[in-house]
Amino acid sequence: MDFLSQRQHGAPADDDVEAQGIRHSNGANYSNGENSGGSPGPNPGHNGAHVGDNGEHIKFGDYRMKPPASELNEYEALDRFITNHDQERRASLASGISKTRKQPKWWQFWKSAEGDAEDGPASSEIGKPPESWLQTDIHAGLTGAQVDERRRRYGWNELTAEKENMFAKILSYFQGPILYVMEIAALLAVGLEDWIDFGVICGILCLNAFVGFYQEKQAADVVASLKGDIAMRAYVVRNGRQEQILARELVPGDIVIIQEGQTVPGDAQLICDCSRPHDFEQFKELRNEDKFGEEDESDKTKGQNNEKGKEEEADDDESIHYGEPLVACDQSAITGESLAVDKYMGDVLYYTTGCKRGKAFAIITTSARYSFVGRTASLVQGAKDQGHFKAVMDSIGTSLLVLVMFWILVVWIGGFFHHLKIATPDVQNLLHYTLVLFIIGVPVGLPVVTTTTLAVGAAYLAKQKAIVQKLTAIESLAGVNVLCSDKTGTLTANKLSIREPFVAEGQDVNFMMAVAALASSHNIASLDPIDKVTITTLKRYPKAREILKQGWQTDKFTPFDPVSKRITTECHLGSDKYICAKGAPRAIVNLADVSDEIRTLYNQKAREFALRGFRSLGVAYKKNDEPWVLLGLLSMFDPPREDTAQTIIEAAHLGVPVKMLTGDAIAIAKETCKMLGLGTKVYNSEKLIHSGLTGTVQHDLVQRADGFAEVFPEHKYQVVEMLQQRGSLTAMTGDGVNDAPSLKKADCGIAVEGSSEAAQAAADIVFLAPGLSTIILSIKTSRQIFQRMKAYVQYRIALCLHLEIYLTTSMVIINETIRPDLIVFIALFADLATVAVAYDNAHVEPRPVEWQLKKIWVISVILGFLLAAGTWIMRGTMFLRSGGVVQNFGSIQEVLFLEVALTENWLIFVTRGGQTWPSWQLVFAILGVDALATIFALFGWLSGSGGGVMQTTPKTSFHDSHNGWTDIVTVVVVWAYSIGVLIFIAIVYLALNSFSWINNLGRQDRNKKDTHIENIIGHINKLALEHEPDPKTGRDKYYVVEKTAADEDDI
Repeated sequence: MDFLSQRQHGAPADDDVEAQGIRHSNGANYSNGENSGGSPGPNPGHNGAHVGDNGEHIKFGDYRMKPPASELNEYEALDRFITNHDQERRASLASGISKTRKQPKWWQFWKSAEGDAEDGPASSEIGKPPESWLQTDIHAGLTGAQVDERRRRYGWNELTAEKENMFAKILSYFQGPILYVMEIAALLAVGLEDWIDFGVICGILCLNAFVGFYQEKQAADVVASLKGDIAMRAYVVRNGRQEQILARELVPGDIVIIQEGQTVPGDAQLICDCSRPHDFEQFKELRNEDKFGEEDESDKTKGQNNEKGKEEEADDDESIHYGEPLVACDQSAITGESLAVDKYMGDVLYYTTGCKRGKAFAIITTSARYSFVGRTASLVQGAKDQGHFKAVMDSIGTSLLVLVMFWILVVWIGGFFHHLKIATPDVQNLLHYTLVLFIIGVPVGLPVVTTTTLAVGAAYLAKQKAIVQKLTAIESLAGVNVLCSDKTGTLTANKLSIREPFVAEGQDVNFMMAVAALASSHNIASLDPIDKVTITTLKRYPKAREILKQGWQTDKFTPFDPVSKRITTECHLGSDKYICAKGAPRAIVNLADVSDEIRTLYNQKAREFALRGFRSLGVAYKKNDEPWVLLGLLSMFDPPREDTAQTIIEAAHLGVPVKMLTGDAIAIAKETCKMLGLGTKVYNSEKLIHSGLTGTVQHDLVQRADGFAEVFPEHKYQVVEMLQQRGSLTAMTGDGVNDAPSLKKADCGIAVEGSSEAAQAAADIVFLAPGLSTIILSIKTSRQIFQRMKAYVQYRIALCLHLEIYLTTSMVIINETIRPDLIVFIALFADLATVAVAYDNAHVEPRPVEWQLKKIWVISVILGFLLAAGTWIMRGTMFLRSGGVVQNFGSIQEVLFLEVALTENWLIFVTRGGQTWPSWQLVFAILGVDALATIFALFGWLSGSGGGVMQTTPKTSFHDSHNGWTDIVTVVVVWAYSIGVLIFIAIVYLALNSFSWINNLGRQDRNKKDTHIENIIGHINKLALEHEPDPKTGRDKYYVVEKTAADEDDI
């Protein structure tokens, strides 16, 4: 079946340019021409394999198959793309990607909104499929039945954590130091046969577990539904035709197309170039002769030892390469190699590595979980990245636990002085006092409420088109104090346009535009923005389009690289051979042998364009053996986004200065900074890194700079590293495969809209909407989320200290406590009310936020003492014969219960701050539990027999109501008194926050400087190790030498 020359059912139409782009890539035509019945046999004249002189490369002939008349050639497809570009995508292409899944009912909260993955049993051969599975034909691919069978055995092609046991998941909500204390309290209640306390404690634990599970599940489903938008995709051959599918749907034996800009969707073996499908026969012959062999995992690091192993390569069969390089892959994440590695026929491509150039067929050799990356990931499975957030929660929980043990010790010492028994039928005994302190001493809802707040916040960010890869990233984003941003697409509109070009004297602008298009990638499916605008601009130059239709054939395409700084295409027209080049003006001028006058003219024009904010590209060509001819300069302009300047001002007000990192020339970068309102302290990144600046001077320059020009990915990494060494929390934006290391290095890596799959995998947050304003909005949202957590933590610590201080002093001084039955309901009310904190309105801090634990503890201790003093004043009035606050009749237990419940519930309104109104969810939750507490007081619920009277020292002259009821007037007085206490506490809280030393208490130094260490490291970085063989002894000699400073450039 000729799957490339005949249109199958569901395949793209001939005028579907998006789909046609899959089939054309710089001369790549996948049609097998007249050999539709099978693959062509080897041509002895052109296609025979032979061993090169060095014995290392086996090369194939350059025979190319002619396309059938019905198939568009490369330049016809390019011309159609120019005409139809910007039209809507065809539904036929999209239909192959979208899959309908059964959605769970609203009440089935335990089920995933995406449906469950079909996980087959693990292979008994550790992921290696049968040899027959890897015999797939590149023209036919697998059938649907074969795919289903293999998926049942190998599961989905994705790296996932072990399938979570739902029971273990729910059980995890009962684990942790804070929860263990409550569980001990429940056991203690059983021992004391206090079944009400036992039931309420179990209810509190179950309520927290249910709320935490439900909220996290709902939030995870929202995030997961949007993650489908950034899921990795792959081009695959199935049922005799090409289609685009999700990478997770691949199975061993699938034929995939690996092309420039794509992430490798699974461990795969290279077969042949897409433009030479007939080489598949050579691949099968070599595979049958076992020429490829098994690639050992140690080979992944072979690139690091190239120099050492050169003498051994001639005798090493595994070093033999067949044919020419098919693709080049970035394996830096696996091997640490900074340069792309050439891959040949039979070589293995590794899952999640990025393809930098080329386009080839490959066969998937195993599923993701058994890939090299998958096996490595399984080694660390279970090592959870809890981040700083988990450490803070553990620190608070441990501190409160230590405090509880301290207060229990104090109570037992005081109890012995009161001659209390360890256990008696009433509540005035040491074990009941211990039970009370266990219940109120640790905030059982703290882990659940904080985690729920993060989960709900992540769902809210997802609605703003920001996908949080891990919850702890919210904390990092809230604390960011430096944002290193790309220019294109983030600060600018990513709408490149070509302005009036500069044409050299005597040259034709139409021929120049045609040459510029020739020197561009023709892979329509994944065009670089510069190549795309170069090609689409030909709409304005119809004569240039006519030139492209004259019969050009591409022989070799070399994409842009940072060394040559140009793109070159070798092609031919008739019998004439051309080399077309496009790139940096200086790189292009240096190709030609021109006079100094011409060279100066080009540099001057490039400078003029740069001063206007235009990016310039030189265009030149070489015909046969003639000298290079300079055609002129293209000028490109990417306008700033309309909201960028205002957003930068807003970011500065938030304490997040923006540093622009761009690959453009320094003059363009400065002009862009002026347009955007950024500072103009922009430096050349090469000069910064290689010009001899070291130590403190280098770090100071990075910190003061407003941006860097002519930036490459390695520069981004070094800028982030230097900022972090000075104590900054740094966010870095990126979109390309090369940005992955710097995104990982940053405290918060941000993959911008349209970023590559490799960048998305490395980032903490993935944005689906363009522009800097989206990032700044997410920073503000994350600060609001963080503010909710801080308010709750401060509130909850103050509550624990309030009751610990009051009850301990009450037990020691007057031998009285609040009954355990009422205490458990105080704890329950606190948790019921504050679950709504996750939905509260929160203000945005005007500077990067931190936990500031010292400040939290200082303020919480003060608030706790004030609450305890308020409760003591209320209790003190009831020593009066008149009953103090009690007007007609009442119960001491119920009055204390009501006062404690009201003041504690309302404290959240103080700690949340007064910059915003509380949400209706929080207000109604608190009013609800207040109403319930009031009913308890009115009707004396759980006050105990005889109104809950305790024998105090000194004795209370006031007599409780016999049934524990409290009259309505007394309840109103308690409400009024509690409001007065809250107002006083609010005034004190505002006063405390007005002191700058308290506001800065616990803040880290974001501008720390260690001059001595920085200078030492700087000097070490300037040293290099050189070696040379000693001609006398034959041994190597090593020298420590100083690196030479980089040459100075003007632009």
